[in-house]
Amino acid sequence: MNAGQELSPWWTPGRHVDRKPFLQARTAITRATREWFGGEGFTEVETGILQKSPGNETHLHAPSADLTSASGDKTRHYLRTSPEFACKKLLAAGEAKIVEFARVFRDRERGPLHLPEFTMLEWYRVNEGYEAVMADCVVVIARAAQETGIGTFSFRGKSADPFAAPELLTVADAFSRFASIDLLATIPDGRADRDALASAAGHRVRITEDDTWSDIFSKVLVEHIEPNLGQGRLTVLYEYPAPEAALARTKPSDPRVAERFEVYACGVELANGFGELIDAGEQRLRFTQAMDEKERRYGERYPLDEDFLAAMTRMPEASGVALGFDRLVMLASGATRIDQVVWTPPGGDA
Repeated sequence: MNAGQELSPWWTPGRHVDRKPFLQARTAITRATREWFGGEGFTEVETGILQKSPGNETHLHAPSADLTSASGDKTRHYLRTSPEFACKKLLAAGEAKIVEFARVFRDRERGPLHLPEFTMLEWYRVNEGYEAVMADCVVVIARAAQETGIGTFSFRGKSADPFAAPELLTVADAFSRFASIDLLATIPDGRADRDALASAAGHRVRITEDDTWSDIFSKVLVEHIEPNLGQGRLTVLYEYPAPEAALARTKPSDPRVAERFEVYACGVELANGFGELIDAGEQRLRFTQAMDEKERRYGERYPLDEDFLAAMTRMPEASGVALGFDRLVMLASGATRIDQVVWTPPGGDA
């Protein structure tokens, strides 16, 4: 294509044929993944996209939609950022092993690894520890690679063998190894000491007066930790610090860390999982703090899902994980951009 020449629409035969091998890989991986979960006794579910609360994380943004009733009253709804609330309500209802290929939405996100609309593969196991869904992730990733016949994942000059035993690395050990920071010393009793982390990380990242403990943690993670993960083999990064627990429970033997993990390949985050928190009071506190911070930063907040908090009081012990299915297909098919592996790009994209 000559300089200045406009790219033809994605639906033109020429562009479609270039993407067809990646899309065929997607179909094969989807089929193989469904077969594996079916063989493991999971029930595939479908939960609603429109929700009264899209999720309550500080930095996740959801598109909104106003629904009009027959009487003309308008009610604000959101396109979900995750199926998590609905899936956990199903656990409270009595489901024990569920999986969903969930269509989810994230505003303010677009790039080689981000789409505003994408597929999240999410699953839960009742009465099993989070080590069980860690192991599931390793199997699902290997099955995807097996289905396409790819021997090595490659992305931006990094490679990983999806069939090798994964590296197991705590977040504290990763901060020590790659950033020379004693992370646990900055969260005595699980409480974030912002000044302690600022002092420890000042030689590694640029810190502003407005940065919170979580901001500094994220800067170190993105700049110094993530680029080193999933090289040569998968990395399971686990025992996230308690201030970053999200919807995970803290570890009974160490309140400084939570039962949260992420899986990486070639520096790319593929999955985020929890030993699930079932304390509704603690979850309400975390949500409220996150929404206070969102309002401070972005001038907006999302309502809490009171129905979800009520369901938490009946929810059994469980573990769960969300895996970026498009990212997995991208690595397993050899694509270089995430938009190459979706059948139709998000509305408005060429």
